[in-house]
Amino acid sequence: MKHLAPGLLLLQMCASTASAFAGAPAECWSLRKHGHRTEAQACFERFTHSNDAYARAEGFWGLEEWQQANEQFRLATQPDNSSALYKVRWGMLLHERFNNREAADLFREALAKDQLFAPAYLGLAIVSADTFDGKATAYAAKAIELNPKLAEAHELMASLALQNDDRDAAVAEADKAIALEDDALDAMAVHAAVELLADRSPDAWFAKITAVNPGYGQAYADVADQLELHYRYEDAATYYRKAIEADPRLWSAHSALGIDLMRLGKEDEPMKELGLSYDNGYRDAATVNSLRLLDSYKNFVTIRDDTTILKLKKTEAGLLQPYMQSELHTIIATYDKKYQMKLPAPVQVEVYPDHEDFAVRTTGMPGLGALGVTFGEVVAMDSPSARKPGDFNWGSTLWHEMSHVYVLTATNHRVPRWFTEGLAVHEEGEHSSEWADRLTPDVLVAVRDKKLLPIAKLDRGFVYPDYPSQVIVSYFQAGTICDFVKERWGSEKLLAMIHSYAHLKTTPQVVQQDLGLTPEEFDKQYLAWMDKKYGAEAARFNDWREKLKALVAASEQKQYDTVLVQGPATLAMYPEYVDDANVYELLADAHREKGDSKAEAAVLTAYEHEGGQDPAILKRLATLEEGAGQQAEAAATLERVNYIYPVKDEELHRRLGDLLYAQQQYDGAIREYAAVVASGPLDKAGAEFHLAQAYLAAGQKDKAQESVLAALEAAPGYRPAQRMLLELNQASQKMN
Repeated sequence: MKHLAPGLLLLQMCASTASAFAGAPAECWSLRKHGHRTEAQACFERFTHSNDAYARAEGFWGLEEWQQANEQFRLATQPDNSSALYKVRWGMLLHERFNNREAADLFREALAKDQLFAPAYLGLAIVSADTFDGKATAYAAKAIELNPKLAEAHELMASLALQNDDRDAAVAEADKAIALEDDALDAMAVHAAVELLADRSPDAWFAKITAVNPGYGQAYADVADQLELHYRYEDAATYYRKAIEADPRLWSAHSALGIDLMRLGKEDEPMKELGLSYDNGYRDAATVNSLRLLDSYKNFVTIRDDTTILKLKKTEAGLLQPYMQSELHTIIATYDKKYQMKLPAPVQVEVYPDHEDFAVRTTGMPGLGALGVTFGEVVAMDSPSARKPGDFNWGSTLWHEMSHVYVLTATNHRVPRWFTEGLAVHEEGEHSSEWADRLTPDVLVAVRDKKLLPIAKLDRGFVYPDYPSQVIVSYFQAGTICDFVKERWGSEKLLAMIHSYAHLKTTPQVVQQDLGLTPEEFDKQYLAWMDKKYGAEAARFNDWREKLKALVAASEQKQYDTVLVQGPATLAMYPEYVDDANVYELLADAHREKGDSKAEAAVLTAYEHEGGQDPAILKRLATLEEGAGQQAEAAATLERVNYIYPVKDEELHRRLGDLLYAQQQYDGAIREYAAVVASGPLDKAGAEFHLAQAYLAAGQKDKAQESVLAALEAAPGYRPAQRMLLELNQASQKMN
């Protein structure tokens, strides 16, 4: 619940404190809550003339004169004996004006004054909920423990529960709030959202809200926010529009509508809605950054065909288009068959070379890895150039996100987060075992410490994690659950589960119906399967870590015999580890120092097949393979690098082009030499000439002539190009 009306909090606090202003500023907020705007404005205006700084602060706040309110709160909180309430109210003002960091500081200062002050914990919960940092529920629970009658804390708990897709808990908390206050509008909004998420009519709850305040647009905006978090972006747009219809001055809803429409691939209307928000003083980071991103689209090019829409930065479109468009066509053909469906419209993929631009597209979304995100038929993802080489594999990311596109479409966006994420992770590994989700140390420790969640509660690990690595662990767990289902019951059961979710079945119902087990029995069997696969590795993790440290130290001291003796046993303890300071690289270095290139190549090949993706290491392997006369293997290794970091690497494309050309794989050679040209090489003439050679070998004489002319335009005296042009002209004359 991101936009709590400040009057609600004040009313609750005044009910539980001895503030001299109970029934005073609170009266103004009550008028506004019930839709009496004119009377509320007059009420707030009166308080701006009060002799008390705190009352003036509330008055200016109600009039939306933010700076004056801020100054008056500063005055009100200066005396050492000022109420903890004033700190909390000031914090809520700052939260409303997009300054969560200082707001949280004020809530903590309030607790320093009164460690049992429930509204301060509620303030911390509200700030935490904004950032999905996992602490919101604990803070809200503490507020309720200290003051069980704090209705807004129950409303927040209801919202948090629904974001975690715990609908029973959401309804229970909402009912507690309504029992405490019969005008608990945000609790009613939670009820309306629950109905919509179950595809039932929310009208009865909106009627209750309207009876209290016909202009309470925030209720519709809260419902829209829940719909977005449940992947229902079109429905969210509908309810943001309803919010604006109810309250045209609800600038936060205008902004949220603009961002939601961006996620649906639109540009003109988002610019209008976001601009309206900005011009009326609603300038949070999401609004400002989204406007900047929309403005930057002039630097992008859009490439369309029958099934795909690619939006690429102009500076790298020529390089990335051939790879990404081809991969998209392969994915679509594969998933059409696997999911037994076709997408209703072309899928749009936006690729951002500036990671901050991608981050803007994911604003307000929980549990995201920072690689890609899917909004229905729109995918946004980092470009390889946005990350450090080796940080991610754009190919596996694209297969992951496209799985979401199909599953969301197949279920009409009625699918729990854990399942669509798990199936997407599973699909990466299905396409290539080297792309399977990594068993990172964080995951191994979670397995060891038995931190995996029951399947019925797995969504919670994505939205509000209980520990820092839980999102990563939850992705891995969800993926391995899908692996387990396929291994135990067959891939047709995964398709059956998709269909069951499309029919609004819950996870417990899906497990029982499609797998024939209770959720508890499923958890038992899955955990036994996980223990068989990874239990031994998890149990010896600490021992492995100490042995790895010793190996690194030995390598640094050039004790290569020690590395070669102890390395294999250490590697066998945890072969999936391919990140920094991995045993594969340490062994390869030792073999190189000993002059054993065959053993070096063997250990790097094992690294490659385990999913290692450091471009420098893979290029090193390709060199060894090429030196051993293994041209096909060398080309395949460099093809892997193309899926990891194809940008800013002219040498990679030239080298791979030469290998493919030598093996008479001319289409691949054309692609690689074209990538060299698109990289803006210093030797443009040479790059165009090699491309012309590949076109000519492939029988594409017209394109060969275009490239050779481009080579001569760059270097008119370039003799190889002159000879080729002469040969092409002579061949053309003979044909005529």
